[in-house]
Amino acid sequence: MNRRILLIVAVLLVVGGIFAMSSLFIVDQTEQALVLQFGQPRRVIGKPGLEIKRPFIENVIYYENRLLDFEPPPEEVIVSDQKRLVVDTYTRYRITDPLLFYQTVSTEAAVRARLNAMVSGSLRRVLGNVTLSALLSHQRATIMHQIRDEVSEQGKSFGIDVVDVRIRRADLPEENSQAIFARMKSEREQQAAQYRGEGAEAAQTVRANAERERTVILAEAQRDAQRVRGDGDAQSIKTYADAFGQDKDFFAFYRSMQAYRDALNGRTTSFVLTPDTGFFRFFENLDGAAGKSAPGPTAGAK
Repeated sequence: MNRRILLIVAVLLVVGGIFAMSSLFIVDQTEQALVLQFGQPRRVIGKPGLEIKRPFIENVIYYENRLLDFEPPPEEVIVSDQKRLVVDTYTRYRITDPLLFYQTVSTEAAVRARLNAMVSGSLRRVLGNVTLSALLSHQRATIMHQIRDEVSEQGKSFGIDVVDVRIRRADLPEENSQAIFARMKSEREQQAAQYRGEGAEAAQTVRANAERERTVILAEAQRDAQRVRGDGDAQSIKTYADAFGQDKDFFAFYRSMQAYRDALNGRTTSFVLTPDTGFFRFFENLDGAAGKSAPGPTAGAK
């Protein structure tokens, strides 16, 4: 009897535990919950804490309460100046109405597909009315806000709030980029060749001016040097003339001494002269009178 009672109590405790576990659920602070009864929404729980539901009749679906990121694949669009661009975007959104979200898209995978279509359509509409230069300028923030406002307005019908839509990258297609890079390279090479040509021309002008100035300076220096040498020679000739006029004998003696110095400078020198030559007239007497010698053959002196 006691065993039967204990068994019944144990079964009741197990059933009660299962019943209690099925009746209680916890909503995390990063989540929000939607309680369903036989698949039909009953209530939304947006605050964290311990909640109660009917076991086996009601079930709970949890949705994120935090910002969610969505990164669609890069898309090619055409801007108003007919340039093709590959645009890479990302979107941040939050589920604000779990009931409407469940009734329209139900899952995050489904809402991402809807977001992809909404962002793509808005991107094409907005960028189709702006130029590439505007997209790459300070107007880019205004363009992104316009896209965000359009997508956010559409997202309200799914119970989501689109917080931000950003254009991370807007580049030309690969084939266009290669052609543009090739053109830019050619333009830079032409510009570099032009600069090198202008530099060579300027260098040639500088060298020509320097050479011309050098020629002028050398010519002026040679002219001045010739004038100075001419003045010096004239002064020297005048000095010699004055000295010769004052004392002819001394001047003849001085000139002979200079000739002796230059001729007899310590080197072994041979002279083939006649004995009565005037070159050695001061060797016989200091007054310069030539000595009387008997005629004879030509003598050699060293």
